[in-house]
Amino acid sequence: MSRIGNKPITVPDNVEIKLDGNNITVKGPKGTLQRDLHKNITVKIDNNVLTVTRPNDEPENRSLHGLTRTLISNMIEGVVNEYNKELQIVGVGYRVQKQGKKIVLNLGYSHPVEMEEPEGITYDVTNANTIIVRGIDKELVGQKAAEIRTKRPPEVYHGKGIKYADEHIRRKEGKTGK
Repeated sequence: MSRIGNKPITVPDNVEIKLDGNNITVKGPKGTLQRDLHKNITVKIDNNVLTVTRPNDEPENRSLHGLTRTLISNMIEGVVNEYNKELQIVGVGYRVQKQGKKIVLNLGYSHPVEMEEPEGITYDVTNANTIIVRGIDKELVGQKAAEIRTKRPPEVYHGKGIKYADEHIRRKEGKTGK
């Protein structure tokens, strides 16, 4: 019995959901998202309440039940309120600049690292050490934030690098620390 999969999703008034076979399209004030659903999962809408059901208790269907409900819920949340991830750059001389539709990262390499904004994602640079990745697709926002972080992951001795704003880096002492 899936607790997450059985929870109904209340659809806000400003969101329009269209079911077409195994495809679901969610349209809201911030944009439109579309996803293909697994053939074993059934989605029904009654009076602005969306329910997700599975045909039987096979392990594959049980795992897809809660996943599908969460993905649809994230789509509805994304078209109403955008998702965002905040990244912080720590280190002497490390900084970021926004140039048009791309960001330029100076991370201690011999060259600047440039990253283009993909469609559906915007990069906001609030200051020289902060990047905010925004978009309506939660999966894409997290992926792009992770790609930026891989350009210079935080290191444990000095704490330099790119980290999530809510991430805690466990620091290590050097050779002399005893």
